[in-house]
Amino acid sequence: MTKIQFNNALLNLRKKLYIYAISLTSDSEQASDLLQETMLKVLIARDKFTQNTNFKAWVYTIMRNTFINDYRRILKTRNKFVGSSIDFCYLVPTEKNYPTPDSIYHTREIHRNIEALEDEYRIPFTMFFEGYKYKEIAKKLDLPLGTVKSRIFFTRKKLKKTLREYSDS
Repeated sequence: MTKIQFNNALLNLRKKLYIYAISLTSDSEQASDLLQETMLKVLIARDKFTQNTNFKAWVYTIMRNTFINDYRRILKTRNKFVGSSIDFCYLVPTEKNYPTPDSIYHTREIHRNIEALEDEYRIPFTMFFEGYKYKEIAKKLDLPLGTVKSRIFFTRKKLKKTLREYSDS
């Protein structure tokens, strides 16, 4: 199989691979990511494909294995805290303890910093923090998807910088 035939065969499988990715992830954004990662891996491993074997089965196996490996990685890292970055979901206590004066102060300080942001950054970030997906935020605010993603990214970066003292503890 020539390089052109290989690429054409892969492109012809794209729609079917996306449907398979949806069946694995149950989410269109994750399915798109899985599809992109799979296609990249297939292109990188092109020289490992054996002639006169089932190309479609080979590609589907790569996608399935990629999904399984990503799922296992997520399970392993789910309960780990990376101390160098602020991840707001870790600021919520998991035990039923009464709040200390320090934690009340820290929480107020975090909310004060979020409220001090300009509306164009605060609103998308708050919506994302509340559980909205990027596409939902973009649609609701009538903004391009890339703009929403970049605003949330820059807001995280800014909050990380201003709240540095809370991430070290």
